[in-house]
Amino acid sequence: MNTISTLNTAGARPLQFPIPANVYAETVVSVKHYTDRLFSFRITRPQSLRFRSGEFVMIGLPNAEKPVFRAYSIASPAWDDELEFFSIKVPDGPLTSQLQKIEIGDTVIMRQKSTGTLVVDALTPAKRLFMISTGTGIAPFASLLRDPDTYEKFDQVVLTHTCRDNAELTYGQELVAELENDPLIGELTGGRVTLYNSTTREGSERMGRITALIGSGKFYSDLGIDKLDPETDRIMICGSMHMLRDVKELAESLGFQEGSLHHPASFVVERAFVG
Repeated sequence: MNTISTLNTAGARPLQFPIPANVYAETVVSVKHYTDRLFSFRITRPQSLRFRSGEFVMIGLPNAEKPVFRAYSIASPAWDDELEFFSIKVPDGPLTSQLQKIEIGDTVIMRQKSTGTLVVDALTPAKRLFMISTGTGIAPFASLLRDPDTYEKFDQVVLTHTCRDNAELTYGQELVAELENDPLIGELTGGRVTLYNSTTREGSERMGRITALIGSGKFYSDLGIDKLDPETDRIMICGSMHMLRDVKELAESLGFQEGSLHHPASFVVERAFVG
């Protein structure tokens, strides 16, 4: 499954409930379904919205008097005229059960504040940046990979993306493949970005959880790189709770220290989840 729709608002569905106060109401401009579990969509960007690449916002649907909001990392960079999101489809999820049905021209609501820890300003400069992700945890890295600031602060970027099945890796593969053709950052990315995929359920060229691949040394031998070192490397982590915990423990065991905007250091973790 890999279907995409583009803007045609003629059939947009009318709102059933009023837009709550102090939120943005934006229009869906495209929707792309990758699998029966994953899809991405783009919405118009409020003119007054300012955010750092890698941050998240709270989004919802105007489908109730008190709509449900969930945290979604913005997958588009801070300079983009639209906002992109990458979402899982949860059949009984309080938001995603309905969000997965959105169509072009529908309205998505969004709270006005962005926040998050996965920003380059929370890290001190270094040679290499490792972006460790599972599933839709790749979304903030899709933003950061398309931001010139990332390449001003780091010489090399390694993006890891682990999913259950091969088809779920498509979003990241397309993202990285398109970087060098990007009109704004294409010249900056040539030869500087490496994608490292693995699957945990369906057979593939590389199978295993990222912590196991790093722990066994296969990660390093596959890429032909030196081991993670807090003197030269920085780490960003986003994905499943188990992966966050395991990679955080791994990083700390290697001497990495968790950073923030107030105290930049050598690794950061995002703990906002979608449901």
